[in-house]
Parts: sequence; C-alpha cells; structure tokens
Amino acid sequence: MDNLQKWLEPVLEENGCTLYEIEWETNVNPPILRISIDKVGGVDLDTCAQCSDAISVLLDEKDWYGKEYMLEVCSPGAEKELKTDEQIQNAVGSYVFVKLKDPKQGVDSVRGDLLEANETSVTISYRDKSRTKTIVVDKSNISLIMTAVKL
Repeated sequence: MDNLQKWLEPVLEENGCTLYEIEWETNVNPPILRISIDKVGGVDLDTCAQCSDAISVLLDEKDWYGKEYMLEVCSPGAEKELKTDEQIQNAVGSYVFVKLKDPKQGVDSVRGDLLEANETSVTISYRDKSRTKTIVVDKSNISLIMTAVKL
C-alpha cells in the first residue's frame, strides 16, 4: 500500500486533488480498490471520473495487482472523519464535530468552527445558547473529529 500511495499522490496532485484514504476490500469478488480523494471546494462527479481515468492508466502501467479488481474513486463526503494531523490542519476554518474522551468544562462533544490546530491541540468556536465561546481541546482527548454540515 505504501507504493500505491507514492504512485497516487502525484497523479492526484496533477488533477488538483489530494489522497484522503485507500481501502482494499478483499472479501468481495472481484476485490475493490477504493480511493477517496479530496479537493479544496469539494469533489464532484467530474473530478472523480477524471481522477479515476488517470489512476486507471497508472495502475495498468504498473501492473499493480495482476488480477481482476474493481477501482472505485470517490469523495469522502461532506461529513468526513479527520484521521491525520494534516487533515485536521486542512480543515481549519471548517465547521466540525468533536467528541471528547473526557468531558471538559462540562462538555463531552462540541460542534463549531475549527479556528486553529497545532501539534497538540485544536481550538473551536461554538455557540452556547446566545453566547459564542471558545474551547481548546488537547488532541489526546479527542475520540472523534470530523467535518460537519452546519444546519
């Protein structure tokens, strides 16, 4: 999978995208290689098709698997889990949902704008009734952080 990631990243970059996640499902026949891509402003069907074509050519050239498999190129969706520090950093300015391992200031989860992210913590601005508050959460206290849709 490491080689796969190294091969995919430049191809996606050429298409204005980044690699979000690689999934290899072998419990189906044929196996499915699912590549989730992301892009500033969001991913549409045309972007998925364009990246799928480019990835397909690359994998055929590399003879990556050598057997039949299905390639699926998709968006991680509007509400996506942020799994890496880079993904969290890229989400600064976005509306997020954060679930805490241990409650802080009487809060066990928070929805708000991700104002800042550094190596050890994230800062979120959120509404509590009619007031805007800010909370700083240690990354070690986060059980889940994901982008969210603001209703």
